[in-house]
Amino acid sequence: MAHKKLKLLYIARFLLERTDEAHTATVKDIIGYLEGLGISAERKAIYDDLALLEEFGMDIVRTKTKTSNLYLGSREFQLPELKMLVDVVQASPFLTQKKSMELIGKLEHLTSRYQAQELRRQVYVMNRIKSPNEQLYYHIDAISQAINAARQITFRYFDWGLEGERTYRRGGARYAVNPVALCVERYYYLVAYDEARGYVHYRVDRMSEVAVSETPRARLPERFDLAQYVRGIFDMYHGERTVVTLELDRSLLNVAMDRFGADAHIRAGAAEGTAVVSAPVEVSPTFLSWVMGFGSKMRILSPPQAREALAALCRETLAQYEAP
Repeated sequence: MAHKKLKLLYIARFLLERTDEAHTATVKDIIGYLEGLGISAERKAIYDDLALLEEFGMDIVRTKTKTSNLYLGSREFQLPELKMLVDVVQASPFLTQKKSMELIGKLEHLTSRYQAQELRRQVYVMNRIKSPNEQLYYHIDAISQAINAARQITFRYFDWGLEGERTYRRGGARYAVNPVALCVERYYYLVAYDEARGYVHYRVDRMSEVAVSETPRARLPERFDLAQYVRGIFDMYHGERTVVTLELDRSLLNVAMDRFGADAHIRAGAAEGTAVVSAPVEVSPTFLSWVMGFGSKMRILSPPQAREALAALCRETLAQYEAP
């Protein structure tokens, strides 16, 4: 009798797991599936159940060939969307390999077993550095809870040693901070407010034993540009923001637009095959190294102090390779 009451749920599971546009089923198939679970059902009862599931919102599509077939049409996530999510999970360096595979396994349950095989074939071993911090997934959740509840968090913070061991700062003593926001690019960062030092940030994958405190979060200053602070974390910006003009090979226009976006002003360069791009940036070692990475295909035209800063960085780098 208990199984009888579950019949509707089992039919829904059958449609979710065993049907899609390329793999249809008949009412006879559903009856056979239920019999395998020890549940007897008549054709009329199955049709009634299917009508109830449609009324509930399931998109049951019927096709007519030699037999009357059916399958589950639209789902919460379509296969291209799931493939994209699998790519994102695989590409995330802040997830361990184990956690990545666990999440991909859960994504597979959002489609039929046949389309899940396509997702599995999409998974391949990549030479990408993954986080070794298995607790990261749960630390992110704890930090989010603390932010929503306006509570402090405590944790221990470490650096990596020469032998790959954790070397804890402050002699292993716990930090107590006021969490403000989580932000992510290649890695997750916690932005926190320290009443003595102002706003600070921490790499979440280098935090351990994260716990939500009972202590309420300190009152935050009213004026704080979180977006600008986050940009500083990701690009290591320092100093005054200024407009820099670059001359570059036209093959690098997409690269420049990826970096500067709508802030960029572009015009044709004086030399054939070149372009001139002007955009507001903060001249930092990160920005200068980005320019230097393109060699003779990109150079700074102005301002003079940016040109000199890049020349100094080049001299400093070259000095490391010159014979003593």
